[in-house]
Amino acid sequence: MGLQTNFVINAYSILFLVVLYYHSDKQEERRSLQYRLYMLILKITMILLAVDTMSRFDGNPGSYYPIFNQVGNFSAYLFSPLIPSLWLMFVYNQIFQDEEKTLRLIRPLSIASILNALILALTFNFGGYYSIDASNIYHRGPLFMIPVMISVSLLLISLALILRNRQRVVRKHFSALLAFTLIPIVSIFLQYLFYGSSLILNSVVVGLLFVSLNIQNHGLNTDYLTGINNRKRLDAYLEEKIRNARPGRSFSAIMIDLDEFKSINDRFGHDMGDAALQATARLLNSCIRNVDFIARFGGDEFFIVLDLSDASQLQAVVDRIESALQKFNRSDRQPYSIHLSMGYGIYDPNTKESSAEFLKRVDEKLFESKQRKQLDKKWNHQEQFDS
Repeated sequence: MGLQTNFVINAYSILFLVVLYYHSDKQEERRSLQYRLYMLILKITMILLAVDTMSRFDGNPGSYYPIFNQVGNFSAYLFSPLIPSLWLMFVYNQIFQDEEKTLRLIRPLSIASILNALILALTFNFGGYYSIDASNIYHRGPLFMIPVMISVSLLLISLALILRNRQRVVRKHFSALLAFTLIPIVSIFLQYLFYGSSLILNSVVVGLLFVSLNIQNHGLNTDYLTGINNRKRLDAYLEEKIRNARPGRSFSAIMIDLDEFKSINDRFGHDMGDAALQATARLLNSCIRNVDFIARFGGDEFFIVLDLSDASQLQAVVDRIESALQKFNRSDRQPYSIHLSMGYGIYDPNTKESSAEFLKRVDEKLFESKQRKQLDKKWNHQEQFDS
């Protein structure tokens, strides 16, 4: 690929990323790690596209070309593990919704960058990664595959995480994560086969578009704290499900309340309360399918809509949530325990219930569940007192 062609393609890619940057800039999300990682990947991609253009200044040894060529290629190799490393952190945080654990990845991931930098520096005079001859022509070195394998390995780890935890990720997020990971892998392979082509960074731009459309620009329908759907999206989704409901093709719903949420806030602080809500969202999301719908109803309440019209199947989901809850509380990873009350029911199309009426009916089931728990707690307390 010639310098002029490369310059034009990279210039358009940078311009596209600038538009994407301003389109994705959201004041209310700047505190979230997911947002910061995405924007950092976007900025670094813009810088590396400029670096990639500099690395294409082959030939014309008597001009400024050799300086650009040397600086461009050295920088390209030096920073090659950055985007795959940041992407792995983005994927981990998107799947597990745990910023503290995601940040712990910085230390092990930095090893890949440090190792790459050391090999580049130690073999620079011998043309380990690359060499530039007297005519200012770039040549791949015998160790060229080391940075390639580092980047591919990081992307393959991301891919394995995505595939292994696909049940924890909503469908459109799963597709975007998969696209961003696979497109650069294919581009690396093609660039290796077709010497002189420049595809990797431009493929990252395409991947960022997928992420922007399907994950980042979701503020209108997504709860900022938990990352799941919000009440506005739930209301619209429920209306649609009721319109399409037919005898034999109905749906069910579960309303969930986080018991004693106030005591978590009072004892451990609001940050820990937020963490409890995020953990609850992750737990519930892990118990349902990608085709099912989960939303934060408001405060400490959640709502799940399932494409199930069989009572035994609905009960199986409830039992699965109870089982996951017990496992979570036994893990001792957090200073608090999560306790949930659930009300659930199946929508009957023959009743012509409105969404408000259906919500009220499920909410009444939730209230009954909470009342039973309070009575059981009072009865157990009385038995202990009597004994």
